[in-house]
Amino acid sequence: MALITCKDGAFAYEGQTVIENLNFEVNSGDCLVILGENGSGKSTLVKGMLRLKTPSHGTITLGDGLRPKQIGYLPQQTPAQRDFPASVREVVLSGRLNARGLHPFYTAADKKEAAENMERLGIMGLSKKSYRDLSGGQQQRVLLARAMCAASTLLLLDEPAAGLDPVVTAELYDIIRKFNREMGLTIIMVSHDLHGALAGSTHVLHLDKTQLFFGKTAGYLASPVGKRFTGDDAND
Repeated sequence: MALITCKDGAFAYEGQTVIENLNFEVNSGDCLVILGENGSGKSTLVKGMLRLKTPSHGTITLGDGLRPKQIGYLPQQTPAQRDFPASVREVVLSGRLNARGLHPFYTAADKKEAAENMERLGIMGLSKKSYRDLSGGQQQRVLLARAMCAASTLLLLDEPAAGLDPVVTAELYDIIRKFNREMGLTIIMVSHDLHGALAGSTHVLHLDKTQLFFGKTAGYLASPVGKRFTGDDAND
């Protein structure tokens, strides 16, 4: 059974449809990349998958036992968030808040999970540093570790490499692919960085206020929309 299934989905704001004709599914172990220009509906769809927005038509459902609290989410950062005055350890630990429910204190298991994820991201040495004093690449690693603390099944990343230099971007994508291949974590990633994001992906969903393509990455690269978006049609 699929983790996420969207059937004839559409989303609207104030009665105005912003994206429609969505039909796709995400299965355990997939690495799905969502592509599209600004305004194509990517962020709206992310809100739908996180249960923050209800479809105006059709359905988007969670299956195979997946619950919203099991989705680790890495949103795009705002300038104000980059200046957050907490320690790295505090930021990473906050990823366990949803799982805490009514319990106000972190458990030993929470702290162990945070430490393991800081180790995975290579930021254990930064644990006592202030988040706002870190470089952009270091901050993204911290936020990814935080998202990992919330993710037991699925990791949803919204432009994870935005504003990062090419070297740091490549390192971040390598980490994400490792999570998918070696830990079996299902990945959904929204990205403008076409080639970097597609490397290692299993499926592509291409949006432009409607669904232009959904399928395996190899099929996307061979499709007319894939060739047009990647620029490969110029070589045909």
